[in-house]
Amino acid sequence: MRRVVLALTAVLASGALGLSAPAQGAQPELVCQDLNLPVSLVGSAQTLYGRLCTPAGSRTVQVLVPGASYNSSYWDFPYTPETRSYRLAMNNAGYATLTIDRLGTGRSSRPASALLTSFTQATVVHQAIQALRTGTGTPQFDKVILGGHSVGSAIAMIEAGTYHDVDGVLITGLTHGVNALGAVPIVASLTPASLDPRFITKGYDLGYLTTVAGSRYADFHQPGLPVLGVDNTDEATKDAFAAGEVVDTVLLGAVLPYSRRITVPVMLAMGDDPAFCGLLAADCDTAESLYESEAPAYSPEAHLHTFVLHSYGHSLNLAPDAPVYHAAVVAWADDTVGR
Repeated sequence: MRRVVLALTAVLASGALGLSAPAQGAQPELVCQDLNLPVSLVGSAQTLYGRLCTPAGSRTVQVLVPGASYNSSYWDFPYTPETRSYRLAMNNAGYATLTIDRLGTGRSSRPASALLTSFTQATVVHQAIQALRTGTGTPQFDKVILGGHSVGSAIAMIEAGTYHDVDGVLITGLTHGVNALGAVPIVASLTPASLDPRFITKGYDLGYLTTVAGSRYADFHQPGLPVLGVDNTDEATKDAFAAGEVVDTVLLGAVLPYSRRITVPVMLAMGDDPAFCGLLAADCDTAESLYESEAPAYSPEAHLHTFVLHSYGHSLNLAPDAPVYHAAVVAWADDTVGR
């Protein structure tokens, strides 16, 4: 707890200084650059977009994979970033970050939706990690922490459990059980992206989905109190996803064999998540009860560490007290991986 408090103090203090490149005052000097990484998907050439931000002297990079209907803006939320930008908090703590757009989203290429599952996305993330480790088209890093949110967490589990090329794994917004009472309304709020006014001209095939307008608070924010700026920004930055990314891993539980194969430290952070906590899902009442629920799904080598932020639902980064969660991640990463 003392480490969490100290880390939170550091995050809040550095966040209050603002972020410029180069940074000023006590902040580490920061360099951000756009990357367009060539990757292969089922034998086809694709481009994976990511934004790499590196504080001076950092040798550890966090590769951050967003969830379904989100893109890289989830990790670098533009509304009140001093509170809600995970990227900013980690950079201020001395960690480099690579916030990526999954294939099919944001500035990454858009293959046919039938080619996209959490398993094929994991092969793409693996290629990005290898580029960072070898310095191929990117600066080179000694250590990698792979972080995911929701479907991005499923991708992270599969990548880490298959390739064993990362030094730590952060799982958020995903457990190994589904609460049908919370999940069914979310599924009911989905619509083909090609029918949404925001995406109607972008050429999505019918296998790409998104959330209907006005549903994101109920889907991803409650029980957090509604904040107009958060709700509007989340709607304005929402994205599409391929149905295959969700069905096999999240709804059918195909990630279990892969999470048990992870042999590096794992941190699991949850809110009061309507889809993945409660009935037939994990007990998210406390960090201890979450550990008891989820530890059997991980290997002993994962040294599972759990954290619960009760103020919010599925999308933890958008919580008003997100810095508490960010500080807990910094404390865990400092203890297990290092900068």
